[in-house]
Order: sequence, then C-alpha cells, then structure tokens
Amino acid sequence: MAEIINGKELAKNIKQSLKQEVDKLKEDGIIPKLAVILVGNDEASKVYVRNKSKACNKTGIEYEEYILEETTQMDELLSLIEKLNKRADISGILLQSPLPKHLDINVAFRAIDPSKDVDGFHPMNVGKLVLGQDTFVACTPYGVMRMLEAYNINIEGKNAVIIGRSNIVGKPLVQCLLSKNATVTVCHSRTKNIEEITKKADLIVAALGKANFVKEDMVKEGCVVIDVGINRLENGKLVGDVDFEQVSKKASYITPVPGGVGPMTIAMLMENVVKAAKHQNI
Repeated sequence: MAEIINGKELAKNIKQSLKQEVDKLKEDGIIPKLAVILVGNDEASKVYVRNKSKACNKTGIEYEEYILEETTQMDELLSLIEKLNKRADISGILLQSPLPKHLDINVAFRAIDPSKDVDGFHPMNVGKLVLGQDTFVACTPYGVMRMLEAYNINIEGKNAVIIGRSNIVGKPLVQCLLSKNATVTVCHSRTKNIEEITKKADLIVAALGKANFVKEDMVKEGCVVIDVGINRLENGKLVGDVDFEQVSKKASYITPVPGGVGPMTIAMLMENVVKAAKHQNI
C-alpha cells in the first residue's frame, strides 16, 4: 500500500517558516505584497482567489484584490497591470486564469513585469527555467518538486511520465524534472498506447483534467504517482486524475485529492512572493 504524500501538512509547515521569514523582512522595512486580478465570474477562480487571500493572511504577506467585470476590455486590463508594475509596494502580481474568451491571456502575462511574475508564466521566466537559470517557477510544478524533495524521492536516472502538456503544469514540469536528471516522457491527447508508456514509469504525474483516468493496470508496482487533477463528479465529490483507491495498492507513494498538490501550489505562490520582495530590495 502506498505511502500518502501529505501536501496539506507540508504546505502548512512551509507557510509557518515563511511567516517567520516575512516577520524578519518587515523588521528590515521589506513588506511582501501580492496583487491578485480576477476578471469575470468563474466560480472555481473565486474559490482559488479566496484561498490565496487566506494564505497571505497566514504568512503575513499583504494582499490586494482587483475584481474586474466580465466585460472588461484588453486595454483596461493592461492599464491595471501597468499601474501595478509601477508600484514599488507591490512585490508580486497574479492574474487568475481562465480569462473571459475575448481577452488574450498570453498578451496579459507578457505585460506583467518579469520581476513581479510570481506565477512564473512570463516568457522571460519560462525561458530562464529552460536554460536552468534562477527564476520564478510556475507554482504547481514547483510544488510537485518540493513534495518529491520532502519525501526523499530520488528521481535521478528514473523514467518520469507526465500526462498533460499545459503551459501551467506539463511543460514547466518537464524542465524541473530534467534539472534533477530524470528521463522525461510527455503523454497527451494524441499519444497512442499511453498504457504502454505509463507501465514503464518510475514516476507518473497526471495533469490532464480527466477524473480517474489513471487506472491500476497503467501503473507498475512501486511507481510514485503525483495527481495534479481536480475534478468534481456529478455527486459533488472531488477526485483527481488518478483512481486513488486502486492505484494506491500498487504505488510506493501517492498524492491524495484533495489535500495533495493543491495546498502546495498556494504555498509555492507565497514563497515566490517572498522571493520577489527580497530580489526587489537587494
């Protein structure tokens, strides 16, 4: 039976140590502050923003929120980002995705000052990650790497399979795993015979947004399984992309949903905000 990777507990410990760091920074006159922009009425986004606000409160990071109408135009959004870029008291800017369809999220991400891009989505920060330079790493892949580290899971020379190729998780995670000398394969919607690939994996990261997609027969004995997915079933239950009950019988380590990767994503955001505040005050 797999050992469960407790992201909730790990995130709590990280936030506690960040709180101490933030308190010390404040003594030196450095006050980390996060500005969050939410456009429209996406219910899931509202929940995520609320969780970010709570995390800031727990770590002592100051927090500002900008809720924009669904009908907001691109020039209005860019104008707000520009104002926040110029404000010396704002350490990090987070633009909550998804945006309403008439807005171009890539243009918006490019408008954020790379030194305030605590989500790690600006092309400059993505490029630095590819080149192995110090940068802001997207919070979910960063959280996955910290989990592996915390549980002393060595991935050097191991076969890692990522299911999903999003800009938010799959692609940056490739670089994170390569930096630790894993051999990385990416599977996606056009991949043929996914089961044949996943059966050879020492580590599987499922990030495709399909409930219970990864089944027991897709996983070899002793595989480490990280479940990034969050899916709500018709009965209201939250499940991941992995059939937890079955796969946990074969895996050596597994993350639960909820309580796995999700809390770590927010903890890493807090860490990135503190890092931004320190860099801006060197």
